[in-house]
Parts: sequence; C-alpha cells; structure tokens
Amino acid sequence: MRDRRRSNNSRDLTKTNERIRFPEIRVIDSEGEQLGIITPREALTRAQEKGLDLVLVSETAKPPVCKIMDYGKYKYEQDKKLKEAKKKQHNADVKEVKMRYKIEEHDYNVRVKNAQRFLKSGDKVKATISFRGREIQHSRLAEDLLRRMAKDLEEYAEVQQFPKREGRNMMMMLSPKK
Repeated sequence: MRDRRRSNNSRDLTKTNERIRFPEIRVIDSEGEQLGIITPREALTRAQEKGLDLVLVSETAKPPVCKIMDYGKYKYEQDKKLKEAKKKQHNADVKEVKMRYKIEEHDYNVRVKNAQRFLKSGDKVKATISFRGREIQHSRLAEDLLRRMAKDLEEYAEVQQFPKREGRNMMMMLSPKK
C-alpha cells in the first residue's frame, strides 16, 4: 500500500526488480562479485533466491549495471547520509545592526564588535542607520559612517550592497569573507 503522506516530488525513481527493462545487464552480487552479463529475468531470480532485490546502479553504462542488495536497507542508508549532510549545513541568517548617524564612539565600537561576531559565525549583516525628522538632510554623514564600518570590518566581511537610502533609513549589506 502506498504511503499517502508522501508528495509526488519525493517519489522514489530508482528502478528495482521488475521495473528494470533492458535486454541484458551486468550484475554484481551482494558480496561485490561480478556475475557477468545476463538477462534481467535471470538476475531477478538469483536475487529472489537470496531474498534480496535487484537494483539498477548505473543506467548509462554499456550494458547497464545492477546490484543484488537489500533495497530497504540501501534506501535507509541513503536517507541517513542525506540527513547527516543537512545537519552539517549552515544557513546564513541576516542579522541587523541598527544605529543613528550621531552615534558616540563607544557605541559605534559595540556595533562593530557585534557585526564582527555575526560575520564570524557565518551570518550576513545588515547595517542600518535611521533618520528622524530633519536628520535626513545629513544622509552624507550616515553614508560616511557606513563606509567607515565597512572599512573597519574589511578583514571579516565584503560589502554585498553599498550604502543606499530606503525611505527614512540608510542601509548596507555585508557578507562574511570566504
């Protein structure tokens, strides 16, 4: 019975047993020894005698290569490897560092240290300067501050998006150096 929870895109496309339709195939048994080039029907009977499955390993080879193995166990091992690889993968988040263009030196250094920590952990950093009221007239000072930050972080980051204004904010994107 088919598992109804499975979506169509996760359907298994590996050819096994009766789904292998070639005039002749090269067969490798469960111990890794070659049985030679035989018909799929004969290979399938040998696999069934051992209580195993016939699995297509390489379709592009001449003739195609099949292996006699426990398909359920093989599939389980493949899924396990996939999950392990996914676990080791790091998804880069975007961390934001907010400030004003009239920021004091110590506060600026704190923001730079935070950005540095985020970049070291492999995340991207969005540096944002917000304006209130008539402060927007001093956008040149804000741009200078963002460029200074990029220069202070050049050892850890490369500028992905240079400073640009978006409404009442000016922002810049930094990504970690490879």
